[in-house]
Amino acid sequence: MPSCAGAISVRDGCKHASDYRLNAMLFKDIIGQTGVKQRLTNAVNGGRIPHAMLFTGQPGVGKLQMALAFAQYVACPNRSESDSCGCCPSCLQYAKLQHPDLHFVYPIVKPDGAREVVCDDYGKEWRQLLVEKRYFDLDDWYDTMGVANKQGTIFDRESSEIIRKLSLKSFGGGYKVMIIWLPEKMNESCANKLLKIIEEPPTQTVFILVSNEPQKLLSTILSRVQTVAFERLSEDEITAALREQNDELNVSDALDYAHMANGSYLTALKQMQMNEQQQQFFAWFVSLMRNAWLVGHKQAYDSLLDLRSWSTEMAGIGREKQKAFLEYAQGQVRENYITNFVQSADDATLVYQTRAERQFSVNFARFINSSNVERLTEQLSLAQRQIEQNGNPKMIFFDLCLQMIVLIK
Repeated sequence: MPSCAGAISVRDGCKHASDYRLNAMLFKDIIGQTGVKQRLTNAVNGGRIPHAMLFTGQPGVGKLQMALAFAQYVACPNRSESDSCGCCPSCLQYAKLQHPDLHFVYPIVKPDGAREVVCDDYGKEWRQLLVEKRYFDLDDWYDTMGVANKQGTIFDRESSEIIRKLSLKSFGGGYKVMIIWLPEKMNESCANKLLKIIEEPPTQTVFILVSNEPQKLLSTILSRVQTVAFERLSEDEITAALREQNDELNVSDALDYAHMANGSYLTALKQMQMNEQQQQFFAWFVSLMRNAWLVGHKQAYDSLLDLRSWSTEMAGIGREKQKAFLEYAQGQVRENYITNFVQSADDATLVYQTRAERQFSVNFARFINSSNVERLTEQLSLAQRQIEQNGNPKMIFFDLCLQMIVLIK
């Protein structure tokens, strides 16, 4: 991307705006969420900018993107009633993620041997991810940091960095914006210190907390922010966005991806871009359930050995992938249970599965029923929590195998 040397006039900026359009974040670039856009623009135009907001909703519905668009809109001197201009000096700085009044906080990992670490230590990687991927999740961020087998945290020292940055004078004389991505990853000390600055923020400061799991935040923080709830995207909105990104994608495939996404553009995008991980998850799920059934019916010894090998394999794939698989498995239990009630083409829209998953469910679904569906989900969820708490993965997965044997039988 070309850089702008010296002062840039609005006219010159607009003339070259197409050079920056891929990175400038305008409201119109965000999929759906019309009501949220209207609420935010009305707040700015009415002079009622909240000092602290909490954007909530499932991953992949545009929360972080909306936070960036809102920050850019607040800073833009030439904004319209509905969007920033996208080409003034301020917008161009946002396009390059270099506006001095824009700050980020996000989960990070402490390298081996390091005593302290702050988000700015990963600033280059963070901006790289924002430039390369409009929509991303925690796994994408871990991959960018190169720490796939560790879990990210917002450490205590970050609260001091937040206070320091917001105490500085605004570069443009306007608002300073602090975007905190996944604030539920803050440790307790950091969260308590953040509460104090949210209670008494510096003048013309905006906090935007972007959360997938707001229930994990301190209740005292929740009581001091304005919550902005993001809806699931419609299948039509996701289909249109997928086809806009890839004009070679046919309508039928786009509709299939959009349906399986269950309201998340990111999920649909990952389905379209790479099915390799989901295929691996599906293979692990089939192996677990098939061998659990065989132990209770026939080939018990060989199947039990296969399950032991399965648990050993799962123990070695890394905690983030382990958690992702357990999340996937819970989803498949739900889809198989729902499959039992599908009696028509209209009912089939309630099932969110790939073609291979549906084919497996034809014979397997009857083993997921009202007598075991809740307990199956509970055991998978329990294993996921134990992995998050750094439990021994080999023991966790082998115990899960034993529980599956009992429940499937």
